[in-house]
Amino acid sequence: MTDLQLDVDGARIAYEVQEGAGPIVVALHGLSSSRGSEDAAGFFDWSPVARAGRVLVRYDARGHGRSTGRAEPDDYAWPALAEDLFALLDVVSPDEPVDAIGVSMGVGTLLHAVSRRPERFRRLALVIPPTAWATRAGQGDGYRQMARMAEERGYDALVRAMGAFAPLPLLEEGGWTVAPPPDIDPAILPAVFRGAAGTDFPAPEVVAEIRQPVLLAPWVGDPGHPVSTAELLHDLLPDSTLALLDTPDELRALGGRIAAFFTD
Repeated sequence: MTDLQLDVDGARIAYEVQEGAGPIVVALHGLSSSRGSEDAAGFFDWSPVARAGRVLVRYDARGHGRSTGRAEPDDYAWPALAEDLFALLDVVSPDEPVDAIGVSMGVGTLLHAVSRRPERFRRLALVIPPTAWATRAGQGDGYRQMARMAEERGYDALVRAMGAFAPLPLLEEGGWTVAPPPDIDPAILPAVFRGAAGTDFPAPEVVAEIRQPVLLAPWVGDPGHPVSTAELLHDLLPDSTLALLDTPDELRALGGRIAAFFTD
């Protein structure tokens, strides 16, 4: 599929539209990932959403995949990424609210977006919510260390270091390959990680005002995406469902479960 392109401040966003019937579903990937990385890894599969007849819009966040970006850490904070999402929605769905899937970084982007412009969204699927609030500071320190490693020792050294991490048991049990390396231009990678290090969810009292139906889908065994974040969100969000992913079959079924959630 040929990419479409959208110019925003400081970046060009690459996206695709898989034709179907509305409402539109927009999918947001995680930090250092991209559409290509998701497809290569295989454990996040949103094709059931498209097969259900929905218009599926996927895009690469600025600085990731086929989208461009600049070496400005503030560009990669979640509120800034929410502005990119609004620009995309103005093109693909200017008059109707959308359903949205957010993975990790995409969860943070969506929470900021829906808090500011709730009328743009109908339902949300928040997949593997990352560290937030009390757990965010430690994760930020790790991202800053990765940024320094990339600057001092180079991109390849960072990839080797990340590849040495033990695989997530859930993914290993399911037979998925190791996740691809960061799909980020090495020249801006330190800025992307520093931007991620300095950002967080909206305040809990702001999140508690979200009224959209929300499906929360955390997985087990990943300190960068602790189940506790999803549990906190579940307590705050007045119309939320918690769907724990603790077996490979549950992860394989996630795309279908989201498609059904958006249809109900």
